[in-house]
Amino acid sequence: MFQVVLIRPAATEYDRQGRIQGVLDIPLSPEGEQEALKLAEELRGQGIERLFYSDCERARQTAEAVARVLGIKPKKLDHMHNLDEGLWQGMLINDVKRKQPKLYRHWQEHPESVCPPEGEPLAEARQRVQEALSRLFRKHHQGVLGLVVPEPLASLVRSYLNRSDLGDLWQAEITHGTWDVIPVEPALLLTGD
Repeated sequence: MFQVVLIRPAATEYDRQGRIQGVLDIPLSPEGEQEALKLAEELRGQGIERLFYSDCERARQTAEAVARVLGIKPKKLDHMHNLDEGLWQGMLINDVKRKQPKLYRHWQEHPESVCPPEGEPLAEARQRVQEALSRLFRKHHQGVLGLVVPEPLASLVRSYLNRSDLGDLWQAEITHGTWDVIPVEPALLLTGD
């Protein structure tokens, strides 16, 4: 049985403020650093053998905290940067809701059909995630693998691994310092799609 422990990085100052981060490279806040240590202790018994993180400071810092406790070395995962949310980055989620209510609601209900202004289309990010995970799973397809990935990219990873809908990405945007275990279907490892 192959499992992925999907780990969302600990909190940044932007998380506390309710701001959209996207590809902005924001480090953990002091509270986030403590949250990362707590997260690491929670993950101690999950059997993680290898740990990978996406290309952002908060994911790297969280992965390093987890890796220290688990006694393993974290590795950066190429092509797994977060979704570029364009002009929304740095904005408060509530400001997007107030200033662009139709777009906000459409992103909430049908994110696949919305591209953040001057951002990355979700279909492109989804393809990038699938290719990166396919490459990773060709090399590492046994045991328990940890992935430290920020939202909304973590929702794309979960959707791919579970073959499920994305859900509300606005709600996902405020999730940090959490984790879940996802069993990976052998068919996914064979096909890569």
